[in-house]
Amino acid sequence: MLEGLFGNITIEKILFFLYVYGEGYPLGMARTFGVSVNGIQQQLKRLENGGVVASRLVGKVRLYTFNPRYPFLKELKELVAQAYEFVPEKEKDKYFRMRKRPRRAGKPL
Repeated sequence: MLEGLFGNITIEKILFFLYVYGEGYPLGMARTFGVSVNGIQQQLKRLENGGVVASRLVGKVRLYTFNPRYPFLKELKELVAQAYEFVPEKEKDKYFRMRKRPRRAGKPL
């Protein structure tokens, strides 16, 4: 859907990932979609250079999120949200379901 607008499918997947989860790191995104980490990193760098996403280091991990200072952030999120509605349910279940893993006892949700 957004592939024609942004130039490739990887950027579309990254934007959907950030829309659903709020933030993420390249290896996690690559594992989610079954693609190479290098491809994800290249596109994240491209998005960061364009000001669309921002990153920060948390320990040794670089986390990416939408850049709150991006002038068209509201419009971009609305576009991604509308495009996300047309993603088939099978694909949503496969890639974007909420993470279901055991939690440590007493850890807040």
